[in-house]
Amino acid sequence: MAEEQEARLTAAGNEMSASFLAARKRSEETLRKLEENPGKFTMLTGDRPTGRLHLGHFFGSIKERVAMQNRGVNTNIIIADYQVITDRDTTEHIDDNVLNLVLDYMAAGIDPEKTMIFTHSAIPAENQLMLPFLSLVTEAELHRNPTVKSEMESSGHALTGLLLTYPVHQACDILFCKANVVPIGKDNLPHVEITRTIARRFNERYAKKHPIFPEPAAILSDAPEIPGLDGRKMSKSYGNSIMLGATAEETAKLIKKSPTDSERMITFDPEHRPQVAALLTTAGLVTGRDPQEIAEEIGNAGAGALKQYVTESVNGFLAPHRERRAKLAQDMDTIRDILHEGNRRANAIANETLDEVREAMGMRYDR
Repeated sequence: MAEEQEARLTAAGNEMSASFLAARKRSEETLRKLEENPGKFTMLTGDRPTGRLHLGHFFGSIKERVAMQNRGVNTNIIIADYQVITDRDTTEHIDDNVLNLVLDYMAAGIDPEKTMIFTHSAIPAENQLMLPFLSLVTEAELHRNPTVKSEMESSGHALTGLLLTYPVHQACDILFCKANVVPIGKDNLPHVEITRTIARRFNERYAKKHPIFPEPAAILSDAPEIPGLDGRKMSKSYGNSIMLGATAEETAKLIKKSPTDSERMITFDPEHRPQVAALLTTAGLVTGRDPQEIAEEIGNAGAGALKQYVTESVNGFLAPHRERRAKLAQDMDTIRDILHEGNRRANAIANETLDEVREAMGMRYDR
């Protein structure tokens, strides 16, 4: 019995490895084509408005979004407000969180003239795609999704229908605007894979002669996981994140109270000294320097000198962002107008796509 289980796990692991290798190859090929002709590509990415954006978001995704936008890719950012309630019981502060996301996007270089910024809840036709898309996946496929599985294992309570269908909702986000590239980290690859499956199954079932949906390629990020100031993953819920919109004083206070260890000599050793390594990694990211080099420079000066260096480096890096953000925040009506215009554009696209879907399914009764 144990041997059978081990064989199944090995087979599953081999299948995942093969899937990742295929996705990696597809990612590299897509990037080459994108560099040659960026205008042929539509990108979709986004964030849940559960709080403010931090340095991890900037280096993990926002920096690449700006680069894609500036290359000439058709870029789209969804603020996934409906997805907040997949695992939360309240929408308190959601309006404030949404507007602050827009502020940080623009301060980081996102141009609303080039990038469509919109919210889930304002695009009814996009969400209506959930109905036909749900018919194209099985319950077993949804349960296999890593996000769903981890929530089932860790939550200790019944899985909501919205969380179970979370991967399909993401497929709606990607496919309503016919995005063909989705920049992600390795952990989110299964979401793009199920989107590819849904697109393929819809086309085969309803639109074989005239396919409606592209099978999007994941652009796999090489960005390392950015550690929080305590050595764990940078996360709003851990309180170990440097927020993009924080003041210089708030940032200095957070870094000052971050834990290190009892050794005075500063060395870069992520395995044995994760908290010191986290500070060095942060400094390396914002200065463009090698963390090992920074460690050697500080040497026997100790944790105090390290924290001072990190504070000065981070505040220097974020100063232009904060200045742009503060200027933008003086006119919140314009920020709301930008979101309103993004929602208007997204609705026009979603309505057109839904009409194509209904046409392919023989469900157009309005003419």
